[in-house]
Amino acid sequence: MKRMTALLASAALISTTGLASAETLRWARAGDALTLDPHAQNEGPTHTVRHQMYEPLIIRDTTGAFEPALATEWAPNADDPNVWTFKLREGVKFHDGADFTAEDVIFSFERAKQPNSDMKELIGAIKEVRAVDDYTIEMVTDGPNPILPNNLTNLFIMDKGWTEANNTVGVQDFEGGEITFATTNVNGTGPYKLVSREPDVKTVMAINEDYWGRGQFPMEVTEIIYTPIQNNATRVAALLSGEVNFLQDMPVQDIERVNSADGLGVKQAPQNRVIFFGMNQGADDIEADNVSGKNPLADVRVRKAMSMAINRDAIRRVVMRGQSQPAGMIAPPFVNGWTAEMDGESSTDVEGAKALMAEAGYGDGFSLRLDCPNDRYVNDEAICQAAVGMLGQIGITVNLNAQPKAQHFPLITDGKTDFYMLGWGVPTYDSEYIFNFLVHGRESDIGTWNGTGFDNDALDAKIASLSSNTNLEARNADIADIWRVVQDEQLYIPIHHQVLNWGMADGVGIDVDPEDQPKVKYITMK
Repeated sequence: MKRMTALLASAALISTTGLASAETLRWARAGDALTLDPHAQNEGPTHTVRHQMYEPLIIRDTTGAFEPALATEWAPNADDPNVWTFKLREGVKFHDGADFTAEDVIFSFERAKQPNSDMKELIGAIKEVRAVDDYTIEMVTDGPNPILPNNLTNLFIMDKGWTEANNTVGVQDFEGGEITFATTNVNGTGPYKLVSREPDVKTVMAINEDYWGRGQFPMEVTEIIYTPIQNNATRVAALLSGEVNFLQDMPVQDIERVNSADGLGVKQAPQNRVIFFGMNQGADDIEADNVSGKNPLADVRVRKAMSMAINRDAIRRVVMRGQSQPAGMIAPPFVNGWTAEMDGESSTDVEGAKALMAEAGYGDGFSLRLDCPNDRYVNDEAICQAAVGMLGQIGITVNLNAQPKAQHFPLITDGKTDFYMLGWGVPTYDSEYIFNFLVHGRESDIGTWNGTGFDNDALDAKIASLSSNTNLEARNADIADIWRVVQDEQLYIPIHHQVLNWGMADGVGIDVDPEDQPKVKYITMK
């Protein structure tokens, strides 16, 4: 504890006294990291902040290709198809000076499997992580797992000794409102050290002078000041005034304005993320409607009618100012299992939707609450507002409940919402990730973000088989079969694939990452 206090004081001194070549990245986006606990929340902005300070075994570069991080080599065992061998990077130290070894990897994977962990679906197929020596580990899987490395790019490694010493071996119960030492403190191996943390206000990080990657990466940013600014106008004003020099979550209505400003520009790229609505079809009755004794969302005709009422092209043109791609499935085009045919299956047909509503016995409509975040996705609340009007055309009166993501997401994971917005990125670039979180029936260690109540034992078995199917042709056929069920059952209402827009000062050099996860060690400063 004393060593960590001294570390933070030293980092703070660096940031306040300055260095000869000090370069500060003043970085803003709509929302903050939900927590710094590496395993408590599987959420994009939360991972993004942690990626500056913690590291996984493997990361992806801006093209989506694997890049060594704390592991330098990895391969399936030639003698045992149920084992993957990882060679760990030697000479790496945690921010407090402790050595990184296999013991820390084993500890971190065991921790990430705890009930409160939001990362457990990613490593559910791993039966054991064992040390061969201090810098070699073996991961034993429940059957051959051909895409195991895909699941590890956001699985951060903690220092076992530091975690035990600070009584934070247990993963934070985020949904229960728990605060632990790991919630606001960090001891990672990453390129930046935590200086100070004020949740929803400001997080300051300073360069890790002892980082193993010095000389391999630009590392031209010496200080990061990360500021969440929820209000769109305020966020853009901060960029235009020079208060910040790097902006994520660029409001689409301000792109032209920023591009035309001296010394500023906007970079764009498709994002590996889909925005959609979920519906609770599993309950016999739901609380957020005015229908007594039954659940209108349990009828697939109603779910299909709701999808048909959504005019995705109007949302693209009016709400998103052209900065989106209408979606017909909840997989981005980057992902194995996506097809153009299924992605084109959503169409607008208000009269057809009315007919389905009448056929299902809801010709007079019903009322329903829509839960929506207002600080997570591009124009999230505005998309929900547009959907309210569109659903009203088929007789569904929607009461909009928009609130910050910290309050919104627990509604989904705790099963307290019947109709909700969610966005999903796929860091593994494979459909299994989507199925494990959003399609598999909800259990303690899988299906944790499936708020639909859908539960199909036969489909669950097929999903479970994907992790050990080494016949990739047969595996892809199973993926296609699972998608067909998802599509036919209208488990979700896909809206669009997001387009990323990053605003920055001319001197900030970085390519747009399709994961929307800038890694500051790559940034150049002029």
